Amino acid sequence: MTDDNLATDFLPEDELPLKGVRVLEFCHIAAGPFAAMTLADLGAEVIKIESPAGDGMRQWPPINEGYSENFASLNRNKYSISANLKDPVERDKVLTLIEGADILLENNRPGVMARLGLGPEEAMTRNPALVYCSISAFGQSGPRATQGGFDVTIQAVSGIMSVTGEPDGAPVKAGVPMSDMASGLYATTACLAALMKARVTGKGSVVDISMLASSLGVAALQTSEWFGSGKLPRALGSAHPRNAPYQGFRSADRPFVMAAGNDNLWQKVCAVVDLPELLQDPLFKTNSDRASNQAALLERLEAVFVTRPAEHWVAAFSAEGVPAVLINNYQEALEDEQTVAMNLVQPLTLGNGQKTQTVGPTIRLGNKALPIRRGPPALGHDNNLLGDPDE
Repeated sequence: MTDDNLATDFLPEDELPLKGVRVLEFCHIAAGPFAAMTLADLGAEVIKIESPAGDGMRQWPPINEGYSENFASLNRNKYSISANLKDPVERDKVLTLIEGADILLENNRPGVMARLGLGPEEAMTRNPALVYCSISAFGQSGPRATQGGFDVTIQAVSGIMSVTGEPDGAPVKAGVPMSDMASGLYATTACLAALMKARVTGKGSVVDISMLASSLGVAALQTSEWFGSGKLPRALGSAHPRNAPYQGFRSADRPFVMAAGNDNLWQKVCAVVDLPELLQDPLFKTNSDRASNQAALLERLEAVFVTRPAEHWVAAFSAEGVPAVLINNYQEALEDEQTVAMNLVQPLTLGNGQKTQTVGPTIRLGNKALPIRRGPPALGHDNNLLGDPDE
């Protein structure tokens, strides 16, 4: 596929749904920058306001000729202003920017923005239609509100770590920062809903997004298990508490995942592995039976799976309509034919001019990908937006 062919698959900039929306981002590290980047990918003009030292993620490796690729992955399509918000002159310039903004995103500890004179009361006095969104570890009120938190601590306190890893294993966090990213997505959704209200009524909103609440929100299946049965969800490795076979399996060369979440698929599994007697085994008669006897089922199936390589089993199950895949590392995932077909890996120019790649916007509209309009900015690259033309 040529570069020209790839280019035709991107939505034109003037058709981006948030074109004309201005967002001010007072965020650092992951949750807030991820939310702001999602809005930017959808067409919003996002101005990232950083301290003179910059977002701390600018120092995270890998470093490409002095520029963090971790930072780049969460900050494309943005402008950068460097401002000392403790300086009244610079703060007042930022307040002027707030007057023309639609959304303000911040993920500082509760109270920090107010102490700087940039809290929701001050901001919405200047701009009554502003959507003011705060992301924090525990929310803006309550006994833990003033406590800080990082993804791993919120995964711990929210229960995510209690269901992650192997049974009876050491505590394990999810390999992807689930609490950070879930909070960012909830913030994006809430900001867009509040923006719709503001456009209709002229009244802004104060949005309170906590990492704790977001982490509990995406754990609906786990919390409902506790509410409904009084039984604590537990770590099951790659297995599922209510479906089986539905997990990772060993083969002759590498692990793979197969998921047969209903009786029809279970019958096909028995045919593929040539074990029709399992259909009559009382341990495995129903999906509930299979889930309750997963250890025995795993032993029976893996005794067959280890006789052939993983690709054989993936092909055999897929031919019968049973979902089965190899367990990819990230190189394999990024090179997967479907990843390539969706143009997910895109070229990116860093703020220092170096070329790299990134996973681009994942949302598609009208079967077209969203474009990367700007690379991640150098710190203070756009200070002219503060009215300082010489910077």
